[in-house]
Amino acid sequence: MKRNEIKSLKQKDLKELTKELATKTDELVKTKLEWKTKLPKNTRILRVLQDDIARIKTFLSELHFKEKTKS
Repeated sequence: MKRNEIKSLKQKDLKELTKELATKTDELVKTKLEWKTKLPKNTRILRVLQDDIARIKTFLSELHFKEKTKS
């Protein structure tokens, strides 16, 4: 994920982040299945997807924390 993509994640709301998380998780599952059957062209893709998912989860938890402190 590039810096400008990370910055754009900060502007997204809860629904958009949840949708992004679901798509990245689906990509990860598909890549893992592909990995089992044959070696993919890009061997680093698993790690990149896991890092992206971790970033999205971090932003989600920050949003939840901000909502709790506002209440």
